[in-house]
Amino acid sequence: MNYYTQLTVLASTPNPSSEGDILSALGIDWTLLAIQLVAFLVLVWVLGKFVYPVFLRIIDERQDKIEASVKAAEAAEQKAESAQDEVAKLLKEARKEAREIVTTAKDEATAMISASDEKAKARAEKIVVDAHDQLEKDIVAARKALHNDTIELVALATEKVVGSLSGSKLDKQVIETAVKETK
Repeated sequence: MNYYTQLTVLASTPNPSSEGDILSALGIDWTLLAIQLVAFLVLVWVLGKFVYPVFLRIIDERQDKIEASVKAAEAAEQKAESAQDEVAKLLKEARKEAREIVTTAKDEATAMISASDEKAKARAEKIVVDAHDQLEKDIVAARKALHNDTIELVALATEKVVGSLSGSKLDKQVIETAVKETK
């Protein structure tokens, strides 16, 4: 049967006059409906008393865990940001200290070089002064040696010229006096 035929069959059935006939025409039984209604209400009551509170408690616990996880994630994110800021601050300080160390090292190296130069100059000057002193001493020693040699040569020359007239002590005195007068 198609839809149109079903509609004509329904329209041709006589109109029931009471409500009981309508429900029975629809296939609804009052007693069965009442029993099902009571069973449904008992089921709702049992579920509301025993099952729903457990589900609600589990859902609340899960919600609390989720909120705690979200708070922990936010706290971890804040800690990470503060750690990044701290790392950046420490890097900045380390770079500053490194620059100071390099500057200090350069200054110390410059000071050490200057001190070495000054020490080298002082040492060179001391060597020059010592050389001059030694040279003066050598000159004095050479003059004395030359003086003594000259006295001896003059004594020998005089002796040869004059002969052996006088003693050597007398000759030495005469020669020394003559050399002093010539200076």
